[in-house]
Amino acid sequence: MKENDNLSPRVRAMSPEQRAEYDRMTAGAYQLQMDLKALENAPQIFGYARVSTPGQAREGNSLEDQIERLQAAGAVKVFADTYTGTTTDRPELDKLLSVLRPGDTVVVTKLDRMARSTLQGLQLVQDLTERGITVNVLNMGTISNKPEDKVRLTMFLAIAEYERETIMQRTRAGKEIARRNPNWREGRKPTYSTEQLDHALDLLSDHSYSEVARMTGISKSTLHRARRSRAALSASEE
Repeated sequence: MKENDNLSPRVRAMSPEQRAEYDRMTAGAYQLQMDLKALENAPQIFGYARVSTPGQAREGNSLEDQIERLQAAGAVKVFADTYTGTTTDRPELDKLLSVLRPGDTVVVTKLDRMARSTLQGLQLVQDLTERGITVNVLNMGTISNKPEDKVRLTMFLAIAEYERETIMQRTRAGKEIARRNPNWREGRKPTYSTEQLDHALDLLSDHSYSEVARMTGISKSTLHRARRSRAALSASEE
């Protein structure tokens, strides 16, 4: 097939001068497309910052402080999550993970900014390095998929797993000792006393859940649970 067969009739009908200009512009457009593709795939340095509690913001870990340090380390864009009252949502981290490509670098000020425990953070670092992404933890150093970095990461993971197991053993031992106390019960200490809940449940005979909640400060969900618990207890005693 000849080259001209791929051209539209309008292009084939051009004068030699017009065709020369068309060819020049086509070549330029192709080069521009290649340059844009190369720029899109060029390695990037991204930062991630997080403040999970108001206390952290007051203790030198504010987003502003983290972002400044990340930008000084070369981050061209910083993704930042802040405390919202929830414990698991980190939408900006999810966005960051979705745009990362092999060759990119992620910078964080500390490992605990990326996860809620050292072990989780190291596991995330391991996942990223296996994808060909370098992680720069400013207070630890750079970790990549190089053999020496893999050895260092394995050591970090082993230490974190040991610390986690030690904490779990201490927790189990503490609970075992606490269970010897006849007054011990699993879970959090009740927010309201038995007398307070009894009084609130008595009020339900003449008032709605919303009214009792406003009068006592006890939430409707707590009132529902307490009433079901009392009903189940009464049924078991019959």
